Formats: sequence, C-alpha cells, structure tokens
Amino acid sequence: MKKNLHPDNYRPVVFQDQNEGTTFLVRSTAPTEETTTLDGVEYPLVKVHISSSSHPFFTGQEKLVDIEGRVDKYKARQAAAKAAREVKAAAKPKAKKAVGAPKASSAKIG
Repeated sequence: MKKNLHPDNYRPVVFQDQNEGTTFLVRSTAPTEETTTLDGVEYPLVKVHISSSSHPFFTGQEKLVDIEGRVDKYKARQAAAKAAREVKAAAKPKAKKAVGAPKASSAKIG
C-alpha cells in the first residue's frame, strides 16, 4: 500500500450556511483561517453559500418546471423558422435551365 496517500490533518470544522445561518460540525481537511465558538469550543469556520438546510431540493421548495410551456415555445420557434425559410425561398429567384443546350455524350471509342 502507498504511504502518505491520505491527508492526516482531519479535524473538526464548522460549516456555516450563509443563507440560513445553520451550522454543521463535521470532520474535514478544508483550509480556513476563520474560527468560531460552538458549545464553548473554538473550531475552524468554513462559510458556504448553500447547504442542505437552504437548497430547494432538501427544503421541499423545489420549483416545478413547466414542460408544456417549453414544448409550446419549441413548436413556435420551429414554425417561425419554417416560415422564414419559405419567405427566403420565395424571394430568391430560381435559376433557369438552358433549353436546347447540347449534352455531353459518352460515346465509346474503339
């Protein structure tokens, strides 16, 4: 087995959610210079912007996505693109084929 593979500076660290103010005491190697006192003991402090106490998935305040509205927007974009292609094709003059132009013949030699 390899030696010195895992860090040896695991220590209790307080993670504080900036949105909720909730704190979690866990063991971590996260570097920090701030400290806080929790239950009369001073711990290193790591501030996080979102955690399980403020994330919508865990709090039950998750937004439902309007799937039907997305499909309608997609169909409207496709219809507008098709109409734009038709207008562009109608405005573009068609090249006329030359009538009576000699065709290259592929006669066998020999």
